Amino acid sequence: MQTYVALLYSIVLGEGRRVVMSDLRAMTEGLGLNNPRTLVATGNLVFETKETEIAALERRLETAFQKTFGRHVDIIVRRADDWLKLAAGNPFPAESAAAADQVAVRVMRKPVPAEAVAALEAYIGKAERMQAVGGDIWIFFSRETPSSRLVAAISHKRLGIGTSRNWNTVRRLAEMVGG
Repeated sequence: MQTYVALLYSIVLGEGRRVVMSDLRAMTEGLGLNNPRTLVATGNLVFETKETEIAALERRLETAFQKTFGRHVDIIVRRADDWLKLAAGNPFPAESAAAADQVAVRVMRKPVPAEAVAALEAYIGKAERMQAVGGDIWIFFSRETPSSRLVAAISHKRLGIGTSRNWNTVRRLAEMVGG
């Protein structure tokens, strides 16, 4: 059995409607995926199944989500060992220790091209930092800049399918998968 992490992008279903995590776990079990666990109510899922191609798992979960909840949501899946590698690759460990909610990673379905990373540099504000690691984008943003241009710039339109998680979530998911 292989352990996987699935990240759902924007699970708000409509006016005032969020996905209930017990319903998400039930959907996952209905697919025959084992031991589904969620972390906070923002679409973080851990489960086990036999070794499966990542793209096939993403399609399967997205199709089931659409059927169950009536809305398409992009879902990014990583193997547990890849998630642990992502967490270990945090380029901002000191900042994470001091202000974990100010460090985030944009987890990408496909690695961000170097030219897209270079284009993001124009959006880095005072007291902000950014680094691409393994095709994902890590950022440290300042509370002094509540409307960060960099945070706004790391969108689907500019980078492709991905979703952001702060260091607290990254770390807790790593703990859930055995790190």
